[in-house]
Amino acid sequence: MLNIGLLGAGHLGKIHLKCITSVTDFELVGFYDPDQEKVKEVQETHGVRSFDSVSDLIDASDVVDIVTPTVSHYECASEAIKKSRHVFIEKPVATTPEEARQLIELASEADVKVQVGHVERFNPAFTAVRDKLNKPMFIEAHRLAQFNPRGTDVPVVLDLMIHDIDIILSVVKSNIRKIHASGVNVVSDTPDIANARLEFDNGAVANLTASRISLKNLRKSRFFQKDAYISVDFLDKVSEIVRMEEIDKTPDDPFALVLDLGSGKKKRRINFEKPDVFAINAIEEELQSFSRAIINNTTPAVTIDDGYQALLVATMIMEHIQSLNDNF
Repeated sequence: MLNIGLLGAGHLGKIHLKCITSVTDFELVGFYDPDQEKVKEVQETHGVRSFDSVSDLIDASDVVDIVTPTVSHYECASEAIKKSRHVFIEKPVATTPEEARQLIELASEADVKVQVGHVERFNPAFTAVRDKLNKPMFIEAHRLAQFNPRGTDVPVVLDLMIHDIDIILSVVKSNIRKIHASGVNVVSDTPDIANARLEFDNGAVANLTASRISLKNLRKSRFFQKDAYISVDFLDKVSEIVRMEEIDKTPDDPFALVLDLGSGKKKRRINFEKPDVFAINAIEEELQSFSRAIINNTTPAVTIDDGYQALLVATMIMEHIQSLNDNF
């Protein structure tokens, strides 16, 4: 059994607290939050012990779950790692790529496990088709949210788009060659809507749009690859695969969709698949996977280097947007 302590009892922290209690290999020792109103609420609702400081909680834990504001990720994680604690840290892994690189070095020296909370990797709609994604060459990702003051302390690229950046980097195994991006500050001091185009060395292209000022919520990605189109709805937890199959003759099924490509070419039948998507709690699943990585001494599903790479790309996108806006 691994003793785990929670840093942060905000909206997401409370969700983590509930999920931790469902992970069989974790024993929740308590939590820390500087906001006494939150402390009182959690103690009254969940009866969980509150620690007096970050250091006290780290000292009492084998594993530290960091669900604090991004600006404190580096400080909390570095202290925990230096004390040889395993660390689960919410996305983005740190405020800057430089901080993330330092955490990578610290984790290597301490020989501890670190997993980053890119939770969409565990979304059942994505996991249902992950093995079907084979060298996608064009990707479209839309992540739109209705306005909520919570989260506006960081640009929409770090708040929302970074989810899709991580997903894309996990399936396109190639270096980024070029980035184009634009964004607009509409209601806050940082971009509230942004678009980015990523071009990879292998020829793949990804278009990403993120907004936190939309009239409706949408989290959908489309992957186009040779002979297949794969759609993932991260919000409604639905996936669809459209495949092209060469056929020698017209099928007997009158409702079959067939493309006639002309003389000398085989006809193609369009097949639609809807993979089974099983209802799971993605946050609980990522925490469970982290406990298994620690116990079995295996690589975490989303490594600290994965978190660094996503943050690095997000930072380049934000720098491109800032440069464009400065010259406008």
